[in-house]
Amino acid sequence: VELAKTALWLHTFTVGAPLSFLDHHLKHGDSLHGERLDVVQRSLASFGTIFQKSELDRLELAARGLAQVAELTDVDIAQAQLSKQLAEEADAQVAPLHALLDFWRALRWLQAGWPPERPQGLAKLGDETLRLALSELLSPQRNLVAVLAQGHLDGAGPAVHAANALLLRTRALAQRERFFHWWTAFPTVFSGAAPGFDAVIGNPPWDRIKLQEVEWFAERDLSIAAQARAADRKAMITALHAKKAPLAADYSLAVQRAEDNARVLAKAGDYPLLGGGDVNLYSLFVERAQALVQPQGVLALLTPSGIAADKGAAEFFKSIATTGRLGALFDFENRRVFFPDVDSRFKFCTLIFGGEKRVFERSRCAFFLHHLNELDDPARSLFLSAEDFALVNPNTGAAPIFRGARDAAITMRIYREHPVLVRHGGVSEARGRLPDVRAWPVQYATMFHMTGDSGMFKTQAELKPLDFKPAPLGRWRRGDDEALPLYVGRMIHQYDHRHANVTVNDSNLHNSALSAIVSVSDKASPSTTAQPQYWVLNSAVAHQRRGWCIGFRDIARSTDARTMIAAVIPDTVAGNTLPLLLHEEGDARQATLLLAILNSLAFDYVARQKAQSTHLNWYILEQLPVIAPSRFEEPLPTAFAARMRELGLMNGHHLHPTVADFVIPQVLALSYTAHDLAPFARDLGYFDAAGQVLPPIVWNDDDRRARLAALDALFMHLYGLSEDDAAYVLDTFPIVREHDEAAFGSYRTKDDVLALLRIINS
Repeated sequence: VELAKTALWLHTFTVGAPLSFLDHHLKHGDSLHGERLDVVQRSLASFGTIFQKSELDRLELAARGLAQVAELTDVDIAQAQLSKQLAEEADAQVAPLHALLDFWRALRWLQAGWPPERPQGLAKLGDETLRLALSELLSPQRNLVAVLAQGHLDGAGPAVHAANALLLRTRALAQRERFFHWWTAFPTVFSGAAPGFDAVIGNPPWDRIKLQEVEWFAERDLSIAAQARAADRKAMITALHAKKAPLAADYSLAVQRAEDNARVLAKAGDYPLLGGGDVNLYSLFVERAQALVQPQGVLALLTPSGIAADKGAAEFFKSIATTGRLGALFDFENRRVFFPDVDSRFKFCTLIFGGEKRVFERSRCAFFLHHLNELDDPARSLFLSAEDFALVNPNTGAAPIFRGARDAAITMRIYREHPVLVRHGGVSEARGRLPDVRAWPVQYATMFHMTGDSGMFKTQAELKPLDFKPAPLGRWRRGDDEALPLYVGRMIHQYDHRHANVTVNDSNLHNSALSAIVSVSDKASPSTTAQPQYWVLNSAVAHQRRGWCIGFRDIARSTDARTMIAAVIPDTVAGNTLPLLLHEEGDARQATLLLAILNSLAFDYVARQKAQSTHLNWYILEQLPVIAPSRFEEPLPTAFAARMRELGLMNGHHLHPTVADFVIPQVLALSYTAHDLAPFARDLGYFDAAGQVLPPIVWNDDDRRARLAALDALFMHLYGLSEDDAAYVLDTFPIVREHDEAAFGSYRTKDDVLALLRIINS
């Protein structure tokens, strides 16, 4: 506040005049924790506690005094002193009201369930001492405002003693947390026909409310922070408590404060749109700002780009994007240009939107900006309507991240012509909740949470003393007991469940796991398996196991080589970084066709328009456009089928092959490269006359490249992309280009795909 006053004085300084009085404009406190007087007033009325109407006159008197301050120019010392006097008188007028609001907010911290919906609920709150204190303070005919202004109750006895002790606790808590009651702190702003600020501008903190255990201990006890498994950290913290170490007490207080803070923010009713789940502070500031702006006002906030794309923000963003209230969304990649201490890949945005009655004809959007001057480039800006947002994200209304007008045109055309994977049914007044519409009958599932379930994970070093021995297919065995490899996202790549082993770097506190790519020579052996960091005992997962299923990487960015990465994984277990897609009807052919869609460059291109953060969450995936199952029953283009036979990628069993007849063998050949996927091969009918599953298909890079190019060309065709559009789409994968040029001297993927697409279109 002092720095802000100094800056304003420097900008407005007039030679010969005193420094202007600014204290009534600049205030500080916890913007997120504050009460509304009308809400507290209604609660007091329900308890029968006196709230005199004359107390509201305090706001009017304060507003008049501050209006006088606004009229003064502070041209001389006398006027500056008068401004200060009037502002102090205004503060004195509202001080009793602020004491009431502080007391009310502090009670929310001290007691879950405060305030009760009915007066009878007081009898169930807290312990006997708290109930005694509240009964005394809220007794009928008690003027609570007068008591709080005085600071204590007169008299003696257990009830009065308990009440005064509670008043001390609530006052100390309010001073520590600095609750800030906007609606009474600025009485001139929240009066009249259009209450609220004309503009709210800010850069709120980007930080989670939940205490971050690793970060907290990293500053105090590195040995605890360095533990890779949450279960190991918990054990060391428990040992601290057993020793009654001071650090354990500090940690308990920090956890309690964080939990109380999160509970109050979630339950107080201030943040109905953005206050659920494991909340980041910035989202609460967005909703607070929305509550503070007047109906025709404008808000401009700097936040992580997740405000426009994350599931937790969906209801809020949909409320502004699909109703015309979104004025502009400028999305930036940090690239260490703006915030040197923040990861260069982190994305943030300038979000500009209107109050509840402010409507913009179209929203100006720009994405992946690296410099402010790029906003001056007409080619970087898009103008999207409310209908456009609803089209590309029918379930959430979230923002796509088009890099330019051509991306918008291609993507929206694809959405108009193809169904999304899962369209939520919504709610009908006549029929209630409508069923979801699924283009493909799949369910999303996760098996193990890498933090919450870490106590079940075993390392090799822990299995050996338990007499477990290495067994085929990457397992460990002790008699009838078996330990299954825990698959995680980094272990797979497209059609490849043996992409990488997991190695460990203990010096990395945030993510000790690293990828060690499995070599082509190792993959040539069908007995090679990817080595995980952990194994899980079979007894913990017997009821969850399947012969095989589709898994995809949760950790993904729109700037990576590929964003959507999926593979068939074997009969094992998976962490939450490798979510699973389970076919509801157990149809292996349909599951295989869906996998082919997911791994196509055309599908990936659309996914890149939707992936704002580092996670490809289910709510993003289910809103992506897919090829309808019926399209796979269409005839395979004749010239393309002939070319595939020439290349040896298709046998002659089918005289008139369908699209499915071609796609399924390609997915089988790309996926079934190791013994552990024999159940997948069996389900696709890949066995001999005696019913024995045929051997895995030997890994061959040239063969795989040819099959992948054929699939990508075919899906470019199925998605309705012209050769020119396909060329543009392929150019949006710069890392794929770089890899090709390093290996072959040219962008071979693009050349191969476009050559095959010409054959399809011939």
